[in-house]
Amino acid sequence: MIKLYYHPSPNPVKIALYLEETNTPYEIVVTDTRKGDQHKPEFRAINPNGKTPALVDGDIKVFDSTAIILYLGEKFGKFMPAKTPVAHAEFYSWLMFLATGVGPYCGQLVHFKYFAPEPKDYAINRYDFEAWRHWEILENRLSKQPYMLDEYGILDMSVWAWARMIPRFLGEAAWDKLPSVKRLLDEINAKPSAKRVEEIATRYSFKTEVDEESRRNLFPSNERLKKSN
Repeated sequence: MIKLYYHPSPNPVKIALYLEETNTPYEIVVTDTRKGDQHKPEFRAINPNGKTPALVDGDIKVFDSTAIILYLGEKFGKFMPAKTPVAHAEFYSWLMFLATGVGPYCGQLVHFKYFAPEPKDYAINRYDFEAWRHWEILENRLSKQPYMLDEYGILDMSVWAWARMIPRFLGEAAWDKLPSVKRLLDEINAKPSAKRVEEIATRYSFKTEVDEESRRNLFPSNERLKKSN
């Protein structure tokens, strides 16, 4: 059975949605990043980068959420684009846009808004601008068609995983400017598969508070600053 090393953050969530949508049996392996599970040797043996998610399928180990969802898409042949050069070019372009833009900029925005010490106005302005820029590109795309490609698929699952967090990134009022993204979010939220994914966080125990231990595990670069001081 597939093992999904999981913390309830956007990148693991999109993998769980794919597995649920394809009715694939899988086992959740709790990887609580606030407790430092991502730094343990047994996890680093699967993902040397020390990030969730990671996936084990028999003798196969895959890390990085984009690599994992591509692996699963190719393995099961579901929710992938049409087998034409044009469709694949469009698919890979948007997949990398999500992987290299939406996730990193939103992640950095959250870090500087909620966790970084002052002064941080410059950083927040930069990452807020870039997060908005990326979501506005997605809004423009989804205002012209129901899904990222011709049919519901992997790209939409990836958008959903991050769109769930937009109020935290950009504020509740952001939906006024992103109605098409909200439409897609609501459509996927209504799926039984998405509801089952959201329930994972309630079926397993994950640390919720951000205390000194959490900060040490989530932001190890801060330890270097402490040593230099």
